[in-house]
This record gives sequence, structure tokens and C-alpha cells, in this order.
Amino acid sequence: MAYPPWLDPYDAEPFILFSTSHIVSISVITALIVLMFLLRHHLRSWSERARRILRIVLACIMFACEIVLQLWYVYGGIWSLQTSLPLELCSLSLLLSALLLLTRSRLLHSALLFAGIAGALMAILTPNLGYGYAHFRFIQFFVAHACIILALLYMTWVEQLRPSWRSVAGSMIFVNVAALIVYVVDVMLDANYMFLRHKPSTPSVLDMLGPYPMYILGEEILALVLFSLMYILLFAIPDRLKHRVKKGKSSAV
Repeated sequence: MAYPPWLDPYDAEPFILFSTSHIVSISVITALIVLMFLLRHHLRSWSERARRILRIVLACIMFACEIVLQLWYVYGGIWSLQTSLPLELCSLSLLLSALLLLTRSRLLHSALLFAGIAGALMAILTPNLGYGYAHFRFIQFFVAHACIILALLYMTWVEQLRPSWRSVAGSMIFVNVAALIVYVVDVMLDANYMFLRHKPSTPSVLDMLGPYPMYILGEEILALVLFSLMYILLFAIPDRLKHRVKKGKSSAV
């Protein structure tokens, strides 16, 4: 069967880490994050109906990312229980973040905020990806991971679901519960979802965390450090600075 070049699962241009297309993708995603931050007050001023429509549209895009990926697996004859189920951390974050957009659940937000953003950022910087631009899989990969970050930041900046230290704990619990369930599935299917049985074949941050199974413990420590730093730098420090400014203004009056 002859496949169009942009859909071919067997003969496609390979992905090259930090190639021009990779750097452009990182730059576009960064620009979207900055744009959402700059527009957060404007978006917050929209009516509840308008914001609900925006959340639904973004959630539909996120669900579509997973659906078209599964269809591509089937179309290319490469779907399998060992590699195609949505059991990677970012796949779980994608689907649950879409559900968060629809439900505005504080529990989901707390569980996903740091795990979803950190996982998606790691994936964007060091993708476990075999297809270069402009293959379907390249585009789907970066769109899906960008949506995870944008959805979680939207719920934080616009819908104002504010995190706390409990969110750090919630994200750690989410990662570990997900890993435990996925590991059982890995053993049953002889699979390697979430890289719980060996490292990926492509370069990744796991290469710096030692051999199996020590890199799993390294992941735990790295996750706790990253989640804590994200909370301190993005929320705790800005909130304290705002409090001091308000206190200073009150004293001046």
C-alpha cells in the first residue's frame, strides 16, 4: 500500500533534535504561552458563555488529537496493544486536561497542573518522536503537548483555579497512582508505557538519571523538585510580592 509522504508510518524523514523545525515548534509554543499570559485579563472579562465555548473548542481539539492518532495507527497498520494505548503520562494528561476544561474540577486541576505542564515541557524539549516536519505525527505531537500546557494555564490564569502546596502533592500522587496502574498493564501486555520497564530509544532526560531501575527513583526526585520550583517561581513568589505591594499601598493611605 502506498501512503502519502505526510502519513507514511514506515518511510518518513526522521526527527532531528533541535533541528530548525524543532526550534520553531518550541518558539511557537512559547509565544502562545506568553500570549495567553498577556491576554489573561482580557479573556477573564469575557462572558461565562464565551469562555465556556472557548473551553469546549479547546477540549474538542485535545480529544481530536488522540482520536486522529489512533486512526492513523490503524490506517498505517501499526496499531498494537503494546504501543498504541493512551497510557503515556502525556496521553493521560491530554485526555484528563480536556475533561478538566469541561468540568472545571478543582481536584483534576490540582492533580494535573504540575505533572501535566512538566511532562509536556519535557516531551517538547526532548521528544520521543520518529517523524520530522511536516509529517502528520510531528504536527499532532506538538499540537497535543502544546494544548496540555495551554489548557492547564488557561484554567489557572483565566478561570482562576489557584494552586497551593496541595497541588504539588496532588500532582505527585497522580503521577505515582498512574505509574502503578500503568506498570501493571505493562507487565500484562509486555509493554513499556511511561518507560517504566526501560528507557526510550531516543535521547531524553532519563539518560541523565542512571540505569534501570534507578532512573525511576531519579524521576521521582526530579518530579518533586520541578513541581516545587514551578509552584514557588510561578505562584508563591508572585503572590507574596502582590501581597507586599498591597500592604505598602494600605500603609501609605
